[in-house]
Amino acid sequence: MSIAEMIYAHSRRLPEQGAREALSYIRFLEQRYGVQAPSDVDDTEAFIAAVAGGVGEDFPDDVAEDDLPRDALRGDLD
Repeated sequence: MSIAEMIYAHSRRLPEQGAREALSYIRFLEQRYGVQAPSDVDDTEAFIAAVAGGVGEDFPDDVAEDDLPRDALRGDLD
């Protein structure tokens, strides 16, 4: 388990106020060491790269809204 994973596991057990204090301290350390803080906005590609190592060559990058299936209302299924 990496240090980041251990910090995460410990932080999950803290009450909300304790987790806020830990986050505040981590932000302080980022400033102290000149580390650029990540944005608080989720970046899908960065998430996929971190979790899966990136998208595969067969990942469709040209999916349009028209390509997605439409949801059927429950009443239409009965």
